[in-house]
Amino acid sequence: MPKKSAVGALTSAQTKGEFGEQLSSYTTLTSAETQALFPTKTDRDELLELIKIVTSSADENTKRAELAAKIGKVGGAVMKIIKKVVPWK
Repeated sequence: MPKKSAVGALTSAQTKGEFGEQLSSYTTLTSAETQALFPTKTDRDELLELIKIVTSSADENTKRAELAAKIGKVGGAVMKIIKKVVPWK
C-alpha cells in the first residue's frame, strides 16, 4: 500500500478522532478507547455495521437473524467489544 501524504495522514487522524468522538456518544467507551479498538477504516466499518444491526427498529428475532447472517462481517467487532467489557485473562 502506498505511503500516505502528510495531508492524507492528517485527514485520516482527524477522521479517526471524529469517529471516536461520535461513537463514544453512543457507548461507554471513550474516544481514545474507540480509536484504539478500531484503528482502521475496515475495523470502523465493521463496528458501524454491527451498531446498525443492534440499533435498528426491527424486533429482536429479526436482529438476531440478521446478526447470524452477517456474523462473518461483524465478528471482529463483536470479539473486540467482548474482550474490552469482559476482562478475562
